[in-house]
Amino acid sequence: MNTSFFLLTGFSGLEQQYPWLSIPFFSIYAVVVLGNCMVLHVIWTEPSLHQPMFYFLATLALTDLCMNLSTMHTVLRILWGFIQEISLDSCIAQSYFIHDLSFMESSVLLAMAFDRYIAICNPLRYSSILTNSRIIKIGLTILGRSFFFITLPIIRLKFFHYCHPHILSHSFCLHQDLLRLACSDIQFNSYCALMLVICTLLLDAVLIFLSYILILKSVLAIASQEEQHKSFQTCISHICAVLVFCIPTISLTMVHHFGKHLSPIVHVLMGNVYILFPPLINPIIYSVKTKQIHSRILRLFSLKRY
Repeated sequence: MNTSFFLLTGFSGLEQQYPWLSIPFFSIYAVVVLGNCMVLHVIWTEPSLHQPMFYFLATLALTDLCMNLSTMHTVLRILWGFIQEISLDSCIAQSYFIHDLSFMESSVLLAMAFDRYIAICNPLRYSSILTNSRIIKIGLTILGRSFFFITLPIIRLKFFHYCHPHILSHSFCLHQDLLRLACSDIQFNSYCALMLVICTLLLDAVLIFLSYILILKSVLAIASQEEQHKSFQTCISHICAVLVFCIPTISLTMVHHFGKHLSPIVHVLMGNVYILFPPLINPIIYSVKTKQIHSRILRLFSLKRY
């Protein structure tokens, strides 16, 4: 095999079933694209949804859509038998987009928690705090934060010497997967990856948790049970989205660090869950749990029917 190419791992041992496996995977990718595009379309075309909460939701949907597109071409082409090799440059580019979008999603969820905190704990100042210019600044900060943290360790992958067998653990490229194959000094990248997890994913999770403690304290201070229920309802969708993001991320991390004895198919399966689960579930959560999105989607389908 050419040393500049890497072998992507499909579902080892199930090669004969690839044509059948491609059907559910293609269906999932199609649902992800349609679901997130529908959320974006509804928010874009409905003036009443041009509010901070829905701007952040649109950013989340766009991030999920891009995450889906970043892996779709390699996963489906493996299952359809077109390719199983990927060049180093393509692998590094895919790795960059996957990790960059993952950190962006974490940042967007944190911004959405801040939005809910302001809406519930300081509702009278909501519109004056979350102005359009401030939302744009938050968006640019999310982009800059991901770019700043991810770019250097990913670029360094280009200059490593890969002397181990060029066989990746997934149907797409991940930073930790390429590090495993490198014979160069990877200490900087290893420490950098750990610091990234601590300074972004873990910090975001802690801040989101703290914001909900403050929200809970504020909601419980409300005398009316009806108002308490209404306030909690506005947070349910976001809490579900946070769990949908965190559970696969933690599970994949645990499998990578403590599951070396597990079957390779478990690694591949968890990698696909990590990539596909949030983009698949988030549009469903917000379409069902967010009344404004739900009613607009129903109206959209009723217009198409007639």
